[in-house]
Amino acid sequence: MGASPLSCVTLALATAAAVAGCAVGPNFHKPAAPAGAGYATAPLPQTTASADALGGDAQRFVTGQDLPFEWWQAFGSPALDSLVEKAFRANPNIKAAQAALRQAQELVYAQQGYFFPTVGADYTFERQKLAGNLSGTSAPGVQGDGSDIAALQNPSPNPGPHNKPLYFNFHTAQFTVGFVPDVFGANRRKVESLDAQARMQRFELEATYITLASNVVAAAIQEASTRAQIAATKEIIGYNEKSLKILRDKFELGYAMRIDVAAQEVALAQARQLLPPLQKQFEQTRDLLRALIGNLPNQEIEETFDLASLKLPPQLPLSLPSKIIEQRPDVRAAEEQLRSANAEVGVAIAAMLPQFSIAGTYGGTATQFNQMFRSGGPFWTLVGDVSQPVFAGGTLLHTKRAADQALLQAAAQYQSTVITAYQNVADTLHAMLLDADALTAAAETERAAKVTLGLTHERMLDGYADSLTDLAAGTAYNQAVLNLVQAEATRFGDTAALYQALGGGWWNRKTARTSTGIGDPAASHGAAAN
Repeated sequence: MGASPLSCVTLALATAAAVAGCAVGPNFHKPAAPAGAGYATAPLPQTTASADALGGDAQRFVTGQDLPFEWWQAFGSPALDSLVEKAFRANPNIKAAQAALRQAQELVYAQQGYFFPTVGADYTFERQKLAGNLSGTSAPGVQGDGSDIAALQNPSPNPGPHNKPLYFNFHTAQFTVGFVPDVFGANRRKVESLDAQARMQRFELEATYITLASNVVAAAIQEASTRAQIAATKEIIGYNEKSLKILRDKFELGYAMRIDVAAQEVALAQARQLLPPLQKQFEQTRDLLRALIGNLPNQEIEETFDLASLKLPPQLPLSLPSKIIEQRPDVRAAEEQLRSANAEVGVAIAAMLPQFSIAGTYGGTATQFNQMFRSGGPFWTLVGDVSQPVFAGGTLLHTKRAADQALLQAAAQYQSTVITAYQNVADTLHAMLLDADALTAAAETERAAKVTLGLTHERMLDGYADSLTDLAAGTAYNQAVLNLVQAEATRFGDTAALYQALGGGWWNRKTARTSTGIGDPAASHGAAAN
């Protein structure tokens, strides 16, 4: 008894699955952390210097402490917390990164579909007129109900050799099954490559969150710094206006020279010249904050910032050097790019090997719709095909070589990204330590300049110092005040930069896993299965 067409197709698919062996090409192995990696050639202090100024508290590094995702909350500013949350909800870059991730995952699902057979259904209806000259040999013949479809003989007295034309309907329905067994793992490697690209988009999304939060924090600190500098500049202008009034009164009384008055007028004009650039910077920073939360320039935001509203975290996490390649989303994205390039080498190799395919059809045909699958109507075919590329003008060979070079490029880019990551952390640590020293010096300079200015101003009023000496003291104090404000803001900025350099705590984001649906990116990837 002959095998049914369904069993034949099933047997062929099972055989193809059994034939499928190892995926060709190199298996991917997760890069290890650089041996002996560190942040400096010599041990760094575990505590920064302190200063008697705003943001001058000493900060201690806690080695190995985990980073929270909501690291900006360490600044103790409800306004900052609110603005970051608004940015996460409305910034278009987040939405774009989320869409890119979903697109990449859909491409993975689409490629996985090639692991399965394709099944199609087709129905065709025909209305035919068969010429009498052909109806004897091309007539449909006996149908499923036993009737014979044949042309009638010509009833004329002299019929001759010709039959009457034959009119009939023709129905054909069939199912088709096609399958390309993944014998050498070309499709598995392609899925692996696309999955790596989807994971890369996952880390790009996490990097977008970190970058957005860092930009909001940096803009808030910039606003606070600019606001303080504007206030200091206005005080400087007020001081110079008072000095000018005193000198003009003394000039009217003959106790001051015109050159002294002119020098003070220059000092006042220079002080006033400092204000417009600061006001411009302030307005542009506010525009930036509006844009970061998805607002237009004419849509005001409630949150405002000044340095006094920010707290400097007394303790800061400091990740172990071996953890950096796990925590930095840019390093993880570069790793996935390397995995994708590695899989593409296997795809290129598989294209040079024999290609297998199986196709089958099962259907029926008759002049009546309900007779297609009765006796005489059914039909089936089963076709297996093996093809081996023999000559393609060097296309396959050069494609393989290009994939090899892309793998080398991805490996070099990964190495460069790792080095840059460690450099970022080292730069930030050095900046935090030295900027703390700078704030200490700036605070001492401001206090000394203030004392000097007060004494010099009293001596000038008492006639023991000239106005030029007073102007020099005033200029020194004004510059000291601005330097102090900038040094205070820098301390806050350094703290935010450290959180970002260490990876931003994305792995602790509450919706990091559920919002992506591609698993835990912190898990290591094993080698491709053989």
